[in-house]
Formats: sequence, C-alpha cells, structure tokens
Amino acid sequence: MTKALPRRTGYRITVEFSGRHVRVVRNGQVLAESDGALLLREPGCPDSYYIPFQDVRLDLLTPSETRTQCPFKGEASYWSLPDAPDLVWTYADPKPEVAAIKDHLCFYEVEVS
Repeated sequence: MTKALPRRTGYRITVEFSGRHVRVVRNGQVLAESDGALLLREPGCPDSYYIPFQDVRLDLLTPSETRTQCPFKGEASYWSLPDAPDLVWTYADPKPEVAAIKDHLCFYEVEVS
C-alpha cells in the first residue's frame, strides 16, 4: 500500500552531516551504530538521523511490503523486526533535493551522543 503526503509550498528540508555518534538499540540489541549519519530537518517533524547501510545490522531486519510516498523525498520502503513492523525506512531513489539520503536508513528511535 502506498500513502501520499500532501505537498506544501515553501517547504524546506535540509540534510547535513550530523557529526554525532548515533546508535539504535531495541530490546538490548544494537541494530545500528554510526559516526557517519546524516541529519535531516523537516518542518513539523522531529529531526531524523539517516544511517549508512554499512552501519546497520541488515541481517536482523526483513524488508516490508509497506511503501509511502513523500512529495519532498520520494517513495520510502520499510524494514521490520519480528516484533516491530516498519521500524526503519529508506529512500532508494530520493528526490534530487535530498539525494544525500540515498543508501541510508532511518529508524524511529535513535540514541545520539
């Protein structure tokens, strides 16, 4: 199923190197850990950390059939844990304005230090 988000004029998303250590832990298990995460800032949303694929335990995640459509970033596909559906998402072919997030995954809950 694909869900579309409404497009707003004057909407600005920024993507930058975070420079911070980002860690994702669920039920005591480290799912991702990175010093190379990107920080995405989007109006009306909490800051999001996009972690390079190589810093994520992909062996623990299963691709989901869920897809969402963002008018600013493109189509997102999701990954799940057995007890946490659609826990993480990625944009395989992001819009040019946010091209830097390609080959990165974003989790709902992260620790930042």
